[in-house]
Amino acid sequence: MEESRATKKCTGFLAFFLGFVVSCAFLWVAFPKVIYSEKKQPIRFSHKIHKEKAGMECSACHFFRDDGSYAGLPTSEKCGECHADVINPEDKDEVKFVTEYVKKGKEVPWLIYQYQPDNVFFSHKAHDGQDCVTCNPAVGESDTPPAHKENILSGYSASTMRMYQCERCHAENNVSNACYVCHK
Repeated sequence: MEESRATKKCTGFLAFFLGFVVSCAFLWVAFPKVIYSEKKQPIRFSHKIHKEKAGMECSACHFFRDDGSYAGLPTSEKCGECHADVINPEDKDEVKFVTEYVKKGKEVPWLIYQYQPDNVFFSHKAHDGQDCVTCNPAVGESDTPPAHKENILSGYSASTMRMYQCERCHAENNVSNACYVCHK
């Protein structure tokens, strides 16, 4: 009788432990697929064409303003300096960009890979000299932007920098991790 009770306890614990491990593995694989929705950019944009065929540098579109703030994405007006007319009529995305955005003076509703919460102040100027791909997705050589994976609960991108990543980099580079450095 005593062995039977011990065997049942051991079997029960083993079943619980196995169920726990299987549940954790399932959540590890499935949960990110459930919580993030994949979205495509509204228009395919080729960094590769602009860099290789047009010979443009990143700073032609992504630059610092005179006050040191980062301009971020170029405006449709800026793009219109080269794309006032469709350059490649076979490229449906270029046709859409010129007709729906440049000619109408509208901005493309780009999905931002590194959108930061309102309580975070990030100075690109303070990080000037670092390789952009340290914090941003490597899109400089891409012909098509990667999928934007958006958290359905928070609305933030899966590639948005997390605080622990910033803290680690600050610690490795002997930069203050005081709250007021990033939170204004």
